[in-house]
Amino acid sequence: MEHKVPRACDSIWIFFKGVSVRLAFLSFGTESELKRVCQNIYKYNNPGQLSDTNGYKITEMKDGSRVVVVRPTFSETWGFFIRKFDVQRASLEQLIKDEGKEEAIDLMRFIVKGARIIALTGEQGTGKTTMLMAMIENIYETLNIRVQETAFELHLRKIYPTRNILSFRETETVSGQEGLDVQKKTDGSVNIIGEVATDPVASWMIQAAQVASKFTLFTHHAKTFPDLVTALRNSMLRTGVFKNELVAEEQVVSVLNFNVHLVKDFRGNRYIQRVTECIPVIDKNDYNYNSRNETTLEGKLDTFIENSTKYFAKETNKELYKYQNIMEYQDGKFVLTNKITDKNIGEMIINMDEQDSAAFREFVKVHWNCVFNERGERLA
Repeated sequence: MEHKVPRACDSIWIFFKGVSVRLAFLSFGTESELKRVCQNIYKYNNPGQLSDTNGYKITEMKDGSRVVVVRPTFSETWGFFIRKFDVQRASLEQLIKDEGKEEAIDLMRFIVKGARIIALTGEQGTGKTTMLMAMIENIYETLNIRVQETAFELHLRKIYPTRNILSFRETETVSGQEGLDVQKKTDGSVNIIGEVATDPVASWMIQAAQVASKFTLFTHHAKTFPDLVTALRNSMLRTGVFKNELVAEEQVVSVLNFNVHLVKDFRGNRYIQRVTECIPVIDKNDYNYNSRNETTLEGKLDTFIENSTKYFAKETNKELYKYQNIMEYQDGKFVLTNKITDKNIGEMIINMDEQDSAAFREFVKVHWNCVFNERGERLA
């Protein structure tokens, strides 16, 4: 049986609780009415003309909603997409509800209070932005927050009116790279990047994380942790910051601490699938320096060949990082799977206030049977 292609004016959908639902009882009636709406809905704040040569517009409505309008020949038909942002204050307790939620909430809270650089990853619609907003609640109020977005989505000043927060966004004349350059001159302690979607922004984020801010939270569409590292590495190569793949990757893993990955199942349920720790591998200087003690030419050559073989192996098969899942979602519950490395635990303790430091050290002792003092030193 041949199916009739539905008219664009009859195709109205709503994205509700992670699921796309078609509103079959609604219609614009005619294609010309859909076209009329498209030609008017994007015009708030004079964003420029939608034309055959400029076939899309991404802008905002007066209430802050994001609107995307497309038209032929860029798209097969006229259409528009409106995203309304709920600026209600989200919390980790609202978002993390399954069995084991107490440990999961504590872990998420501690990695933020411990000033870790965190990537929130997942496909579109998995709740990265909402989770990011909930995590921001746990940033100490003494720290100034600077936000870089492609469009104003987070609206953090409405949620946290007493905090020192300022948001920037890309415009037709100011790129994300330029916005981030300005941002680092505004006394920000914490960088929030709504989405690392372009090579210049990814490159700047890595560089800024090394020197310009206390820590950074950002979102990305990577599916796995190696995919995240590779994507950020390639961005640095494409922008010309580094020419060598190994050097670029080394820079990425030196600043990336944790990856919180979110998923959405076919029922529309959204949850944290894993929390992954990045562990940079320190190159061991295990070369043989005893060639001067060799008395024969044969012995000196053997030492030279041994060192050359080690060097060649390191350069051609160099392992720059390892990674481990600290927490996983297994069979409907959150499970702590591996201990955070001593280095990260120690640095997190140092960045916390006295109360949070004590709570985190107790968390580490209960779940991983390790004892740390208030200076971040492991005692047992």
